[in-house]
Amino acid sequence: MDVQETKAACHDAFAELASPACIQDPYPFMRWLQEHDPVHRAASGIFLLSRHADIYWAFKATGDAFRGPAPSELARYFPRAASSLSLNLLASTLAMKEPPTHTRLRRLISRDFTVGHIDNLRPSIARIVAARLDGMAPALERGEAVDLHREFALALPMLVFAELFGMPQDDIFELSAIVSAILEGLSPHATDPQLAAADVASARVKAYFGDLILRKRADPCRDIVSTLVGAHSDDADTLSDAELISMLWGMLLGGFATTAATIDHAVLAMLAYPEERHWLQGDAAGVEAFVEEVLRCEAPAMFSSIPRIAQRDIELRGVVIPKDADVRVLIAAGNRDPDAFADPDRFDPVRFYGTRPGMSNDGKIMLSFGHGIHFCLGAQLARVQLAESLPQIQARFPTLALAEQPTREPSAFLRTFRALPVRLHAQAAAEVRVVVDQDLCGTTGQCVLTLPGAFRQREPDGVAEVCMATVPQALHAAVRLAESQCPVAAIRVIESEAGDNHCTNPGPTPSQADAERHAAKDLRNPGEHDGTI
Repeated sequence: MDVQETKAACHDAFAELASPACIQDPYPFMRWLQEHDPVHRAASGIFLLSRHADIYWAFKATGDAFRGPAPSELARYFPRAASSLSLNLLASTLAMKEPPTHTRLRRLISRDFTVGHIDNLRPSIARIVAARLDGMAPALERGEAVDLHREFALALPMLVFAELFGMPQDDIFELSAIVSAILEGLSPHATDPQLAAADVASARVKAYFGDLILRKRADPCRDIVSTLVGAHSDDADTLSDAELISMLWGMLLGGFATTAATIDHAVLAMLAYPEERHWLQGDAAGVEAFVEEVLRCEAPAMFSSIPRIAQRDIELRGVVIPKDADVRVLIAAGNRDPDAFADPDRFDPVRFYGTRPGMSNDGKIMLSFGHGIHFCLGAQLARVQLAESLPQIQARFPTLALAEQPTREPSAFLRTFRALPVRLHAQAAAEVRVVVDQDLCGTTGQCVLTLPGAFRQREPDGVAEVCMATVPQALHAAVRLAESQCPVAAIRVIESEAGDNHCTNPGPTPSQADAERHAAKDLRNPGEHDGTI
């Protein structure tokens, strides 16, 4: 569905988010929802909130205006739950529980899964990062392309989970291969075959964790599973095996694929905005600011998979959400709400510099980890993996570039990848020129928003045109990314050997220094602070 056509009506936002156009670039449609249908009722009857203020309120109102489904209501909100292992496991996770059960379970897991405990893993995570980059280096240095998604973004959280849980590396690689099948089966628009595949995968994961608990009870080690199984004997309240299996299943699903997707998006941000890499070369606060802005711009989970059940009739923005309705939140839209974050499509780490995690300089909350009693238990683990990865990648491979366009998974729920091929930029780089087909252009203006140094908006019709003919090397990755993300394929990037005069010249060319200064100025904070620390 074209975003313009959507103005007439959108009968099911979940179906639209699963369309090929939204898989590639969901943000124009999300902006339309915010402006025209912020409290959307999908064909299934599920309500979807897309404004930051509404999402933030819904997170905080869990336990008051909203609650999780009671066990007796599971069949109502998950009609296939009676025969689905995956849906029953989901219903037993911490995210589906409400006080006082939630309070009890959260206390039992949080006593060991603390910020301090995760920070103690930093040396191990840094070692795993260095080893993965060592493994990629020979092929990259030979000029070959490497799939960063498979070799690094997927591998890192797998190996970190193996260390955290005390599992053999081969075991975690086998389990990770089936996680995506479970996640697809848990989506609100999952088909019966997808749910059946999820149940098969969940049975394997459940059996593995049951066996792992028995092994850790017989032979404990220094890992969190051993701690949860054998420690705190002085505490009258402990986790049952069923509760622990559900907890581990939920942690694996919630923290593996999402972390991998965020690593991929962080590397793409490094390539698209090379003038922002200075955040990764200074103090820890700069690295944290870059990480938070990646999490804001590209929330890995697009919407909540957990139902929030309205406890009463709720009127919101002129729409009545009836009591007992299933309400979900569109996290990715909230993170790009212009009422919460100025110029929300601009990548600007200065928003989060010097603040506490998840809070912008003007006090707005980044929503990717949720908020309130269901705030993501693995948030610190994900942040540490990103903070340990990005500076090492930048220092080890400063000329990293896309080898070809990344391939996305066709998932409406997780904005993740199948492949992210990269290479090292050759010293004698090809000359890159860019052309905009103005007969096709005029739908979104994303290239103008994200790359004002390379594109500008032509008045009054809003069609983009090229600011420069020959693109400076610092912007090569960015214009290639703009080409891949243009929803109407209006951008054409032309490569040739430096000095080749046979390429089309789309217009006058400023000096490279002028162009780089112009791009750096516009891509940073538009106020007096230019983003430097």
